[in-house]
Amino acid sequence: MSMAAGTTLTQRPAWVALQAHHASIGQTHLRELFAADPQRGERFALEAAGLYLDYSKNRIDAQTISLLVALAEDCGLHERIEAMFNGDIINMTEARPALHVALRTAMETRIFVDGVDVVAGVHAVLDHMATFAEQVRSGQWLGHTGKRIRNIVNIGIGGSDLGPVMAYEALRHYSQRDLTCRFVSNIDATDLLEATRDLDATETLFIICSKTFTTLETMTNAHAARAWSIARLGSEAAVARHFVAVSSNAQGVEAFGIAPSNMFGFWDWIGGRYSMDSAIGLSTMIAVGAEHFREMLAGFQVMDTHFRHAPLAENLPALLGLIAIWNNNFLGATTLAVLPYAQYLKRLPAYLQQLMMESNGKHVTESGAHVDYATSPVVWGEPGSNGQHSFYQLIHQGTALVACDFIGFCQSLHPPGDQHDLLMANLFAQTEALAFGKTAAEVSAENLAPVLTPHCVFEGNRPTNTLLAERLTPHTLGAMIAMYEHSVFTQGVIWGIDSFDQWGVQFGKQLAGHTTPELEGTTERPLNHDSSTNALIRRYRRFNRAPS
Repeated sequence: MSMAAGTTLTQRPAWVALQAHHASIGQTHLRELFAADPQRGERFALEAAGLYLDYSKNRIDAQTISLLVALAEDCGLHERIEAMFNGDIINMTEARPALHVALRTAMETRIFVDGVDVVAGVHAVLDHMATFAEQVRSGQWLGHTGKRIRNIVNIGIGGSDLGPVMAYEALRHYSQRDLTCRFVSNIDATDLLEATRDLDATETLFIICSKTFTTLETMTNAHAARAWSIARLGSEAAVARHFVAVSSNAQGVEAFGIAPSNMFGFWDWIGGRYSMDSAIGLSTMIAVGAEHFREMLAGFQVMDTHFRHAPLAENLPALLGLIAIWNNNFLGATTLAVLPYAQYLKRLPAYLQQLMMESNGKHVTESGAHVDYATSPVVWGEPGSNGQHSFYQLIHQGTALVACDFIGFCQSLHPPGDQHDLLMANLFAQTEALAFGKTAAEVSAENLAPVLTPHCVFEGNRPTNTLLAERLTPHTLGAMIAMYEHSVFTQGVIWGIDSFDQWGVQFGKQLAGHTTPELEGTTERPLNHDSSTNALIRRYRRFNRAPS
């Protein structure tokens, strides 16, 4: 546990010192900070694993960083990092390790859980995945009628969907273009129907991703896909050639009709939102190939090594997490916009929503004590420059303080032209505008009508990070995701919460399980909900059963 008994976070000397420091710097404008230090842009920057982080456009100075590092040390961040990498139980409420770092560690490394070397098992699964992926990519794997597979449909939900679809979209440039990849997650039948509407069942492979093989949404869609395939292929025997599973439930997988040899395993020490580099990434590996997938794992590993060994003041993920603490808990920026200036990263904000909010959206510490401080920010975003014509107005001139992560690449993956320059010019201009704003005097100098001056003033002083990489590669993607994973972990350690459980996900599911029978069939079942829910169910029954 990172919180000493009887000591709350807000009572810690380092936290109290940060509060006092905030009183002196919290309202200082970035214009003043940059004017006072001509080298600020270079001084407040870090580089690791091919990623360059400019954090100079935050309301911080050297003392802020020193105090944040002191807070991290006081909360035991070093010790917690080692505990994670050693496979100790750090997911306290589920009594498990959180060993996603083992998914990308070198084969010669040894990490033991309950006396078993988990690294050997990880590499065995990776080899199994690589063999199967090559069979599909080369056309050796044939469907029930003898045709090669040309369509891959990943069925999962949460981390079993958000990770694979994000990685596929991010690495689409590297994908095999004669393969079509689609992703189904929503229990709304529309999702599966639209995903399969134009597909040929003889050429379609479904990957069912469910650790327990009991997840309601995933298995509902899996059985619907099974029925769709059998109806078109004419035999239940076809299931064995058109379905594979990512699961740990061999009995359930076999009962579904999938051969045990076509089950790709994973472990209970991997949380769903940390699983995109496990067998959950099978669809990604099929799309981009085993070599590119392993390059992505190498990017993860380089950032892991940096996070584990770099001093905190020079530790990119840790510093990103500490700045998030500063913006959230001291400046009051309880929302974070993730703004990738790369169309390939269009699903990154949705992926990071789950990673951050499911991990740190908690209201009690590991010991069960209620927190008296903000935890996870609300995470959202869109690719630039689309967002500029949507919600940037609020970021620039709204009443809420929004912290922003801007992400860009120095080189385009496409032939040279001026479009990439235009794209990146927008990124740099937005961070500059958010930092420095526009004063009334500057507006007046533009000779606008005086009545417009209040509308054209930009306060600035809005905190941003800018993350730059040379180009979007599998290695870069792996390093970036590991960076965010470890930033989330850092924040969780400071807040003293369990970043690896998700009890809040289960409550609504439990209630839905009780409610579903009340909506089915024609018999009026008694309702024992609150008056609002009872009225909604009765209205649903009336219109659901009415002739269309």
